[in-house]
This record gives sequence, structure tokens and C-alpha cells, in this order.
Amino acid sequence: MINTAPDILVVFDCDGTLVDSAHNVIACMRSAFERAGLSAPEDNLIRRSIGLNPDVAVRHLAQAPLSDAQLEQVVTGYKQAFFQRRLQADHHEPLFDGVREVLEHLARRNIAMAVATGKSMRGVNAVIEQHGLDGYFGSLQTPDHNPGKPHPQMLEKAMMAAGALPERTFMIGDTSFDMLLSKNAGCRGIGVTWGYHDEAELLESGAERLIGRFDELLEIVDAA
Repeated sequence: MINTAPDILVVFDCDGTLVDSAHNVIACMRSAFERAGLSAPEDNLIRRSIGLNPDVAVRHLAQAPLSDAQLEQVVTGYKQAFFQRRLQADHHEPLFDGVREVLEHLARRNIAMAVATGKSMRGVNAVIEQHGLDGYFGSLQTPDHNPGKPHPQMLEKAMMAAGALPERTFMIGDTSFDMLLSKNAGCRGIGVTWGYHDEAELLESGAERLIGRFDELLEIVDAA
């Protein structure tokens, strides 16, 4: 028997959409630059780069062009700092309000879900373990095996894994990178206003609609 495609696929960004990780990202990125002997970027610039692959974010944040060796040193330092931070007893990346309830509701309706994020696979798995989210997502698309946002491959692979069509796929994210990813893949971008880019940027980069509460997503899915 040939499996039919799921009616709807909902793909979530992680940092700034599902979890609030800005404080950890800022601390680890500043540490990585300083350990490489470079000036640390401003906190707000780091916050705005969340969602990009680490190597893209580092080049974007550097105040001068970096050599390949410097780039590797900062990226490696960032990943190591984040790994060490997760081992600390007080490490926490809290879920935003309403996330768990919405995931449970979508799961009860057998709606396919996935993640597309600039976070590493190790980082995504840590979030899933910390919050008990195992089983919700059919695929996890990360920089480990994909080009960074806004390249469409993450969404293309998520759709392929779920057997979903672009016009029935929603990309839920908090940055212009997410909305451009959705646009490039021919999907429907839904911007969340509690994350790291402002409303105007989300709309200008292709958001079909903005939501200010996570449960508003259910209305959009129900109307699809």
C-alpha cells in the first residue's frame, strides 16, 4: 500500500521559537571571541544572529575579516562553551509559554511536525531531553547535515521525510532567516513575535502572518 502524504506539516525553529536561549548564546559567543583574542560583539548583535549556522553567525559578527583558522577557532570555541554550559547545574533554556500544550494538541490530531534550526543536532537533542519532547518531531534538520538558513534544504528534507507538500507546510520561526527559508522552499511562513527579530522584519522577509501567543497557531492550522 502506498502511504498518502500528511495533510499538514508544521516545522518549528528552536532558539527564539520553542525555547529562550538568548542568554546562553550571548555568553558562549562572547567567550568564544574573547578566547580567540578578538573583540566580543555587542549582545544585541549576537541576539540578532541567533538562527544562523555558527560559522555564518561568526563571520557576520566579526568586526574584521577572519582567516579560516580564526573562524574555526571561534566556532569550535563557541560549541565547546555551549557544551560546557549544558553541564552546569543551573543551565536552562526554558520553553516559551504554550509550547508544550500546542505540541500535545497537534500530536493528538496526528499532524506531522519537524524542527529546522541553526542549533546543532547535539543541542536540539539536549533541548528535547531536557523538556521531555521526545516523539513529537518526525525529523530534526540542523546544520550538521544541511546548509544554513535561508537555504531551503532543511525544509525540503523535512517535507521529504514527512511526504508533505510545500503549500501544506508551515514554517514557524522568530527571525527573518526563518521566513526567508520558508519563502525559498515555497512554504507558508508564520512569524512569532516573542523571539529575536521584530515584527516589521518578519513581514518584510515573507511572513504570511504573525502570532503573539503560541496557541494562535492552532487557529491557523485549523483553517488550513
